[in-house]
Amino acid sequence: MTDYSAMRTQLQTRLADLLGRAEVIEDDLRQPLDADFSEQAVDLSDDEALEGIDEVLRTEIGQIRLALLRIENGSYGICSQCGNPISQGRLEARPIATRCIDCAS
Repeated sequence: MTDYSAMRTQLQTRLADLLGRAEVIEDDLRQPLDADFSEQAVDLSDDEALEGIDEVLRTEIGQIRLALLRIENGSYGICSQCGNPISQGRLEARPIATRCIDCAS
């Protein structure tokens, strides 16, 4: 069994960063709209962009949590499709990878 402690630390650091960013976005989205209608239009446009960013962050947060779970249960680094090992280089480039390069192509 491979020791993925460094990868776990990297994933936990990234997770903490993403959770912090998501919290800032959610706080911003909870702010009330301005009384001025022209400012409301700008705020709504900004909110739409922030919601898109938040969705991307939430997706990555979920993928990281699943990767950490795979590390814990011993299935990290094993291709979910063919069962072969995922190369170290691929895991370093994409720590949330669930498939080897052959199955991902």
